Amino acid sequence: MFKALLLAGAMLLTQSSPRVAQLEEQGLAAIKAGKPAAAVDAFKEAIKLDPKDPLLRFGAGIAEFQQRHDPEAKRYLEEALDLDPKFAHARAQLAQVIKRQGDLQEAIRQLEIVATDVPSDEEIRDQLDRWTRERDLHDRMLTTVGNFFTVQFEGAQDAAMAAQALESLNKAYWRITDVFGTLPPKSIPVVLYTGEQFQDITRSPQWAAAAFDGIIRVPMKGAGEQGEDLDRVLAHEFTHALIRSLATRGVPTWLNEGLASVLESDSLDWATSRLQKVAKVPSLSTLSSPFGKLSGADAQVAYAASALAAKRLLDEAGGPAITNLLRDLGDGVPFEEAFLHRIQMSLADFEVSLAQ
Repeated sequence: MFKALLLAGAMLLTQSSPRVAQLEEQGLAAIKAGKPAAAVDAFKEAIKLDPKDPLLRFGAGIAEFQQRHDPEAKRYLEEALDLDPKFAHARAQLAQVIKRQGDLQEAIRQLEIVATDVPSDEEIRDQLDRWTRERDLHDRMLTTVGNFFTVQFEGAQDAAMAAQALESLNKAYWRITDVFGTLPPKSIPVVLYTGEQFQDITRSPQWAAAAFDGIIRVPMKGAGEQGEDLDRVLAHEFTHALIRSLATRGVPTWLNEGLASVLESDSLDWATSRLQKVAKVPSLSTLSSPFGKLSGADAQVAYAASALAAKRLLDEAGGPAITNLLRDLGDGVPFEEAFLHRIQMSLADFEVSLAQ
């Protein structure tokens, strides 16, 4: 989608006033540099000067989406489509936002419009096919409803696994909510897949044991079907769900994955052992972006460093302080500001302490 924005931006630069073109160029550069907040500021100012150009709202929508500001992203993209109903790239991005908000059927409807308007786009067609397979799979699944989770599974032959998963999740629920001192506000959906289904639907890296995108998705064939392994995987993903209930945005990956890794089991010996084998431990700033594109070996290092950093934070500040930190992030407070306020230490000083 960023490539589409670059192409659209090139067109805009030839059509806009010099100031709008300059702001649009700043917005594009900020997105490319991984600074979506700065991109939003640039596009907002440009929109004030040229409120009728849908490309500017498309850029703002992408930048908001990158920050997980889904309501804001949805508004900008819908405004772009109000100005140009045939703006296929804006509608495709809107479909992504709607899917992440949990409305798969409406996301498919929007993507079907794009596929009709641009029948030659193979990427859109492939995505539509995958989403349709996901919807059809979920429609035929059975559901077990617990007090805190709903578990979907494909057939009666998997009912025992679903019961086992629900039991494991219930154990994780009380243990982990006790650490944070808070409960998720609503029941959490869980889907059990085969390994093939999991890869098809999530497109996760091969090393991923599960995924959370508003739904806990677990490949029961290949990622562990029983015992401690299942407990570990589900506890990890439930931690992500609890974090998401506190902050839908602003959480650096090292904190998100680190807390989930700490709370999945009682021992971090694996993390200590892994970091002893590397020449240099990655900095927290380099661990702020998602780990999905890392190789298996680099991902192990990233998870290990994140886990040990999160463990230090839990030990020194406590779960309630981290809960308040996450709530601040969800309210839009910048991470370093929230960290200093809630942890009573600057992020820079905390990172220095990790190396000592």
